[in-house]
Amino acid sequence: MERPLIAVLLVVGLLIGLGVGSAYTRARRGWADYQTVKKSVPGARKTAWLLIRAVTTKVGVIALLLVGAVAYAAAGSDDETAGPAPSPSVTSPSPSPSERAGR
Repeated sequence: MERPLIAVLLVVGLLIGLGVGSAYTRARRGWADYQTVKKSVPGARKTAWLLIRAVTTKVGVIALLLVGAVAYAAAGSDDETAGPAPSPSVTSPSPSPSERAGR
């Protein structure tokens, strides 16, 4: 009578041990991953700020160029001081040789 009870207790103990062991392994692996990521955060943060600074600088330069272009366009050109442009002259067609001879 004792053997089946011991076998059942052994199987139940193995199942509980298997569940607890796999949970412990998962927890250790998660802790190791957490420590790895925790050590890499300062470097990633520094890289992120460098990238943000580079993008901000490029956006600032483009904005300054656009403001300069708008200011240049608003100031107008120097064409008014040069005076009006000459208009094209209308020329009459020259007479053909036969018309000249008939005069």
